[in-house]
Amino acid sequence: MNLDVIPALALFAFVSSATPGPNNLMLMASGANYGFLRTIPHMLGISGGFMVLMLLTGMGLVQIFDLYPVSYTLLKIASVAYMVYLAWKIANAAPIEKRSAEGRPMTFLQAAAFQWVNPKAWAMALTAITVYVADQGALMLLAAALCFSTVNLPSVGVWTILGQQMARFLTNPGRLRAFNWTMAALLIASLYPVLGLGG
Repeated sequence: MNLDVIPALALFAFVSSATPGPNNLMLMASGANYGFLRTIPHMLGISGGFMVLMLLTGMGLVQIFDLYPVSYTLLKIASVAYMVYLAWKIANAAPIEKRSAEGRPMTFLQAAAFQWVNPKAWAMALTAITVYVADQGALMLLAAALCFSTVNLPSVGVWTILGQQMARFLTNPGRLRAFNWTMAALLIASLYPVLGLGG
């Protein structure tokens, strides 16, 4: 096991985790609509779910895509459908004064399951496995997954805090509505790579 690659992997994990993507956009919206504490299960679900995704992919799940290319197409369709649904939920989130009674942030299990239809999560996992793990075995895969999960959690926390801080500005229902619709539109825009339009 070559631990010399861990610093480079940690840097890749930080950059890919901290940049905008479906998880971070949803966390920002959740932080603004529900606050930091109620979004913690969502954050933990992202880190835990991604670690499981990376481990199972590294242990051979990716070979299914090679053997059955249609499975990758089905994953794309499921990803697009589910993200459109989430965008609709974000766009139509209840006003701030009603969110405690009516709104519910994503749960740990929902956030963990979402990683399986998150195009960015798949890209991150496949890149990390191909470039940093390669054929170094199960211990290196475990080390890489733990590294990613450790770096990921504070990164996603920053997006939640950013959304929470924006909530002060979003006390006006019109501004909150505009924010939620903007987040929904950005979530849809993040589908651009998975649709194969980027070349």
